[in-house]
This record gives sequence, structure tokens and C-alpha cells, in this order.
Amino acid sequence: MRVHVADHPLIAHKLTALRDKDTDSPTFRRLADELVTLLAYEATRDVRVEPVDIVTPVAPTRGIKLASPKPLVVPILRAGLGMLDGMVRLLPTAEVGFLGMVRNEETLEATTYANRLPDDLSGRQCYVLDPMLATGGTLAAAIRYLVDLGADDITAITLLAAPEGTAKLEEQIADLKVPVTIVTGAMDERLNEHGYIVPGLGDAGDRLYGVV
Repeated sequence: MRVHVADHPLIAHKLTALRDKDTDSPTFRRLADELVTLLAYEATRDVRVEPVDIVTPVAPTRGIKLASPKPLVVPILRAGLGMLDGMVRLLPTAEVGFLGMVRNEETLEATTYANRLPDDLSGRQCYVLDPMLATGGTLAAAIRYLVDLGADDITAITLLAAPEGTAKLEEQIADLKVPVTIVTGAMDERLNEHGYIVPGLGDAGDRLYGVV
């Protein structure tokens, strides 16, 4: 598993505003959207492409286009929905699937409650969207689910990550034979006793949608 922390002043600037407890939901949604687009540039560095011949107004030339099958973007419901627009803005031709997962706040384990994905992901690159890599359980379950369907290359995009969750995720997917990359805006200090990232930004779903 490869972990890439996107160290960029604009990313740090937007994360600072996201962390602020006084940032309201509309502003939080806009900032998350902008931040995901920045992270998506890093996450799609190795997106599969194929050559294509075109004619410019001046001369023929060869360029590239996204290869088939198209990449699949998979937001983890519900908080991952707040990252979807920022991702498809960069990859408008990508297909979108949905995976509903919830974390048990006592056991910290994730269970799947909804699935809107193709039955066969053979040969597909998948981009998983989940704002927080906290305990690692939800993301590990999502990645294993996609691999079971045939996905052969997975990149997860998160706003924040915790060292404990990153280590647990790596441990839980160590047996998988597909490349997995984590692209995150920051690696925070730690998890608290409730499994929340510190300093973090609180519950991303609640802050996106205004439910507290």
C-alpha cells in the first residue's frame, strides 16, 4: 500500500478552514468540493490512458484519452457524497457507483448496508471517496469489497488520515494482490478514545449536511 500526503499550500489553506468549528455547512461543502478536486489531480496521476490520433487546426498529432474500461468513482455513503462533485469535475467521463457502509461506534467495525455497483469490476481502476481515514475499518471493508468484484487497481481519496488507521488499513489489506494507493490532504496526530481523528475536523457527514 502506498500513502501519498498531498503537501500543497492551497490544500493546507482549505483544510484549515474545514477544521474550524465555526465554518458553516454551505462553506464546508464548497471547501470540501474544491479540496477534492485538488486531491484528485494527485490521485489520477496514474490513471490509465491510451493513444488517440487527432487533427488540430494546424496538423495531425497524437494525444491520449482515458482507456477503457472507464475508471469507476465510488463514494462511501453518506459523507463520501460530499466529495463526488469535486472528483467527477476532473473525471467527467468516469462512471459512478455507490457503497453504503456504517461504522459501529462500539466495535469500530464497518458493515455494508447498500451497494450500487457493477457486478463485475474486472480490469477496472476504482477511486474510493471517504473523507476520513480514522480507524481504517470502513475503508478496508470497501477496498476488499471492490477487489472481490474484480477491481485490479484502487486509489482512496481522503481529506484527513490518522496514523493508527493507516497502519490498520495496511494490515487488513496486506493479503490483497492489487495495488492500493491512499491520497490524503493531511496525516493528523492520532485517534482519540472514541476513534475520532485529532485534531481532525469533527464528523464530516454532519458538517457537510448540517445534521448534529
